[in-house]
Amino acid sequence: MHLAQINIGRLLHPLDDARMADFVENLDAINSLAEASEGFVWRLKDETGNATSIAAYEDPAIIVNMSVWTGPEALFAFAYRTAHRRFVQRRKEWFQLFDAPYLALWWIAEGAVPTVAEGRQRLDHLARVGPTAHAFTFRKAFPPGAAEPLVPPDPAAGIAAEPYRSCG
Repeated sequence: MHLAQINIGRLLHPLDDARMADFVENLDAINSLAEASEGFVWRLKDETGNATSIAAYEDPAIIVNMSVWTGPEALFAFAYRTAHRRFVQRRKEWFQLFDAPYLALWWIAEGAVPTVAEGRQRLDHLARVGPTAHAFTFRKAFPPGAAEPLVPPDPAAGIAAEPYRSCG
């Protein structure tokens, strides 16, 4: 089995705003670093090579990132032990803080590619139930295996207009 992940963020400013320049100018380098990392399998991207234009939510300020890894160790190593860590540490410069989960992990069959809709449902499940084998976090991980949701999917699952608080 492989590990799928989704993480979302609500931009503080449009991507073409000068305050977002350092984030935008480093997307290609960080994405290339991910693809070259041990354990990387797949990432969501469009014809430009990134996912910033993929509309996962009605709110155009919410951007999505999804990827697949051989396991949580590989994803964790990329996220927190490479140059990517510097950008995680600066996320408050570019993103509003959610009051709901913005990262969900789950196991998928090797060769499977998760959809944005599936990622949204996993985030919703995590928000409604907490970490389970169906959707979990680094802090509360579960071993590989398929897991059914504990609650039925909410067809309207998504981030509401204002479910966040200001960073700071």
